[in-house]
Amino acid sequence: MALVNESDIPLDRPKQPRKFSILDRTEAGLLQARAAIREARNGNQSQDIDYLPLGPMYHNANAFHRSYLEMEKQFKVFVYEEGEPPVFHNGPCKSIYSMEGNFIHAIEMNEQFRTRDPEKAHVFFLPFSVAMLVQFVYVRDSHDFGPIKKTVTDYINVIGGRYPYWNRSLGADHFMLSCHDWGPETSKSVPSLHKNSIRVLCNANTSEGFRPSKDVSFPEINLQTGSIHGFIGGPSASRRSVLAFFAGGVHGPIRPVLLEHWEKKDEDIQVHKYLPKGVSYYDMLRKSKFCLCPSGYEVASPRVVEAIYTGCVPVLISDHYVPPFSDVLNWKSFSVEVQVKDIPRLKEILLSISPRQYIRMQRRVGQVRRHFEVHSPPKRFDVFHMILHSVWLRRLNFRIHDDQ
Repeated sequence: MALVNESDIPLDRPKQPRKFSILDRTEAGLLQARAAIREARNGNQSQDIDYLPLGPMYHNANAFHRSYLEMEKQFKVFVYEEGEPPVFHNGPCKSIYSMEGNFIHAIEMNEQFRTRDPEKAHVFFLPFSVAMLVQFVYVRDSHDFGPIKKTVTDYINVIGGRYPYWNRSLGADHFMLSCHDWGPETSKSVPSLHKNSIRVLCNANTSEGFRPSKDVSFPEINLQTGSIHGFIGGPSASRRSVLAFFAGGVHGPIRPVLLEHWEKKDEDIQVHKYLPKGVSYYDMLRKSKFCLCPSGYEVASPRVVEAIYTGCVPVLISDHYVPPFSDVLNWKSFSVEVQVKDIPRLKEILLSISPRQYIRMQRRVGQVRRHFEVHSPPKRFDVFHMILHSVWLRRLNFRIHDDQ
């Protein structure tokens, strides 16, 4: 039996109280925010000089408002500075992918939410644009996803090697944002990015792995001129003579069904592959009571926001689509959801909505519009702030532990 030297026996030292780390303080702030939001669910409305969320367009207007104010008070985003344009810190600002560039530029210019100190951050933004990866890294018509996968993997390896934050949470407090069809596929480049990170996606398709409790659905906005100027507003309900309208390319499985049943079949349901000469697309949106928004190859469509901008009640025709900001917004109060199998009954469904109910829905479309508007610089409660708020809500769902 080996002899034990007295000096080897550990002394029972009194345990030092653990020092509170910056992360502990950050988590304590989130705990307070959760409590304030819970309290607001049944409590009084907070005051606000700009806008007071009210009405059935919200699942719980009080809780949303309190959560938004808590976000303004404390939410901090660290943007990794690694990576070179055009793929990183850059993105399109004019096209159906415009929200990629818009968000990247807005968060990088932002002084309220962006922190330069990663220790103070609640979340970490991975500033690559999938649209730019497709344009500059993917070899056209190669059908080889390898170069995109390698670029994203290398980037995560770099930030994982330089900073402790990715490995600390296995990516759970990191987020990526993409409006490109290949956004979900790009997230699969790194298993933890797909499985753990907050994926902010236009193509929020639950049949392709979109998880509403972890991921964020945000709107596809076709900013043709880079601005919303001239696209906003439309006449009241009584001055809309067309029951329903759609014009657009036939791609994906849903649109052919819509055209087969309704193209040139009924004056009330104006469904076109191509608009007749001299007819303006935006004029038709403004003349119509309901605007049909069928999915193409992917579930998201810029038509949803075009409808909202012009005061037309959107009709979402898709399967497995989670509409934008639906953790806050009650889409049933200002839009119509039609399943693909019910396309033949479209007119019947729309006519079953009474004129009184339609007027209410159309008024609500006007009220939620601010949440879909793009401003430069951003304005409170606009689309930039709604995206941030959605990420903030996901961050409230979990705690990060410092194992250092």
